[in-house]
Amino acid sequence: MRIALGVEYDGSRFLGWQTQPGGDTVQDAVQAALSTIAATSISITAAGRTDRGVHALEQVVHFDVEVSRPITAWVRGVNALLPPSVAILWATPVDERFHARYSAQARTYRYLLINRPVRPALAAGRMGWFHAPLDLDAMRAAAERLVGEHDFSAFRSAECEARSPVRRLTTLDIGRHGDRIDFVVRANAFLHHMVRNLVGALVYVGSGRYPPQWLSELVASRDRTRAAPTFGAEGLYLETIEYEAQWNLPQTQTQTQTQIDPTVLALGA
Repeated sequence: MRIALGVEYDGSRFLGWQTQPGGDTVQDAVQAALSTIAATSISITAAGRTDRGVHALEQVVHFDVEVSRPITAWVRGVNALLPPSVAILWATPVDERFHARYSAQARTYRYLLINRPVRPALAAGRMGWFHAPLDLDAMRAAAERLVGEHDFSAFRSAECEARSPVRRLTTLDIGRHGDRIDFVVRANAFLHHMVRNLVGALVYVGSGRYPPQWLSELVASRDRTRAAPTFGAEGLYLETIEYEAQWNLPQTQTQTQTQIDPTVLALGA
């Protein structure tokens, strides 16, 4: 039987998603809890890997298991064994053709940035921070130049293992809520550090360091060394993974957009 799960986690408590020899990753924690419930070793496959410090509102994973358990065991039973900073949101049997990564059609990330002279305290580890005023109109004008299918080599890390740097970015919305700026980015897939590097470039434009057209020049250059530094991981949230309705996942049935905890969103509003 193949089971799909929705997983929420606070990335500040882990060394990233992907399993490591020393453990202490989200994957390690979830696999250990699942293996206890199944009484056999379980290996999970995720829709995408997140770096150390990056959060997830709804990561999607799948695993194969030969033993039979009530579906509630994969949620409440597993959650009873997980640390407080990670939780299973839902579980459902899926067709064996379903693949958490390869069946995904689009992914949405949200970057939360506190924009004020003084660094945040309550939002520390949950939001990024930039001290100088940012011009929202300039950043939006720059963002328009990034929407579409492009070679995003200038926004990928040196460690990126993707075969192709070409991605189709369908949404890059920027909104202000008091002292907080939200960057919402949707694409068919992302390169390593791509969202954080996009935010860094947009902040350069918003602070007046470069004009909006610089983003077009940067994309055309395909040169990472010409771009802005990678922004911190603490403000980045994997928000949603989109799948076709045929897979009948709970998230595609009941949610159009997963919401960040209102207490987090309220900060800076």
